[in-house]
Amino acid sequence: MIRVLIADDEALMRTGIRLILEHADDIEVVAEAGDGREAAAACRAHDVDVALLDIQMPVADGIAAAEDITRQSPRTNVVMLTAFGEEASVTRALRAGANGYLLKDTGPTDLIRAVQLAAKGEPVLAPRVTRQLLERHVQSGHGTEAALHRIAELTPAERDVLRLLGTGLSNSEIADQLYLSAGTVKAHISRILTRTGCANRVQAAVLAHDAGLLDGR
Repeated sequence: MIRVLIADDEALMRTGIRLILEHADDIEVVAEAGDGREAAAACRAHDVDVALLDIQMPVADGIAAAEDITRQSPRTNVVMLTAFGEEASVTRALRAGANGYLLKDTGPTDLIRAVQLAAKGEPVLAPRVTRQLLERHVQSGHGTEAALHRIAELTPAERDVLRLLGTGLSNSEIADQLYLSAGTVKAHISRILTRTGCANRVQAAVLAHDAGLLDGR
């Protein structure tokens, strides 16, 4: 079973998400929280696989909670719940270690699928805001030198994988593009994370943009 935490300061929103997730045979909502501090504590107490965190919460917001959870509960995959137009906050959350983000109006089927993917460590990125997020808020030019230094030890093959990862492709899609097996792509990504110091593939995607790989550098 995938053990899920729902954190939102609106009880009605938490109830709605719970009702949707309870329709999945492989998902169990083990805890709820109304603020970021409660969310981080609940992840430690309940051995959570996936934490769904609202960005805007009292006491400690979702970004602070993501930082805490990533540091103290590294096995928990964090997914932010966002309203359209909060791209700047989402960027901060990704840099804090979140695995991705969902819009609050995500449909039931997509929400369940997203939790299942997040439990496997796959990125969960709402398509409607992904491109806008990367173009508007991921550093471009600023910090490029530092980003290039972080990818300096990557092999040409690993750079190719990182570039495609930065476009939001899944492992299987990257494998198709580069004529590799999915296992080989997974191994490349594992080495990329280790060599660049990224906590997850979402941070690696941000690094790809910071380093200008999508611009052909």
